[in-house]
Amino acid sequence: MSTSQDYSRPLLAYQNKHFMESWSARGLRLLSEYVEPLDRLGRYKVRDTIVFFGSARLMEDGPMAKYYSEARELARLLTEWSDGLQPPTRRFAVCTGGGPGIMEAANRGAHDAGGITIGFNIGLPFEQHPNPYITPELSFEFHYFFMRKFWFAYLAKALVVFPGGFGTLDEMTEILTLMQTQKLEKPMMILLYGSEFWHEIINFPALVKHGMISENDMNLFRFVDDPKAALSALKLFLTANYLQPEHVRHAEELPDIARSRI
Repeated sequence: MSTSQDYSRPLLAYQNKHFMESWSARGLRLLSEYVEPLDRLGRYKVRDTIVFFGSARLMEDGPMAKYYSEARELARLLTEWSDGLQPPTRRFAVCTGGGPGIMEAANRGAHDAGGITIGFNIGLPFEQHPNPYITPELSFEFHYFFMRKFWFAYLAKALVVFPGGFGTLDEMTEILTLMQTQKLEKPMMILLYGSEFWHEIINFPALVKHGMISENDMNLFRFVDDPKAALSALKLFLTANYLQPEHVRHAEELPDIARSRI
């Protein structure tokens, strides 16, 4: 007489929470922060972005409130323009770090215009919680700073850098370094918004004087001081580099998510 014995089946590896959160699975977690956004952005047909950087501490009613209102206005104008391109496509979506301050202002401006808007958030012990103006399906949460920074660079066609602190400087100078060392395989515009602030914070001419950067490196960015001037500069750059017939034909040969790469 035989008796059957009930054997419980072990968990599949990817269902094992203890393993997935262990040191051994770090590579899988890193890969997931590449593959999951790749899949979701592709499904929502996001082709490229305009990234807004700036302080999480610049509030709508604070001492530097003008930067909040001007980031919001620029994002609104940019979204209205990009959504009006023919044929209609999801080009040049406003993208931020997903938090408060300048990030909220830019997401809010795109939301005001009825467009999609992206937030690449990062888990931090303070400051950083997703703002309510991000398109819900395009709100991302990252654990690894460098994967988040990869996604900023991967799809971006331009950066607009508002006043900010360590995080803003880190993000801005990393992209400038990629451009300076020719590691970007695409044209990129960097606008430093608020010339008075940036001239006080970074002495770019002194870097040239002391041989830390070349004179030509000063051409990697330009200063702007109002939303209309910033929009005009962006439209000229994006039209010349990404909306001419030869660029459009080349883009249509590639999968959506592959159109921007580093």
